[in-house]
Amino acid sequence: MTNAPVNIGITVNGEDHQLSEQLTVAQLLAHLGLPEKGIAVAVDGTVFPRTSWDSPVEKGWEIEILTAVQGG
Repeated sequence: MTNAPVNIGITVNGEDHQLSEQLTVAQLLAHLGLPEKGIAVAVDGTVFPRTSWDSPVEKGWEIEILTAVQGG
């Protein structure tokens, strides 16, 4: 049995992305070349807790990825 291809349209930091495979939030971060530490993720304007990063990314999500910046 083969899995049917997926087409998941999401927005990350204002940029549209089309995913051809189902990814978790953690896999999406790796796909985008982002570290898992020192960042925060918000989905549709709400903080998405790190404990939920193994959840699959859903079609239509608007994701904001914020990077911690050191200094003052």
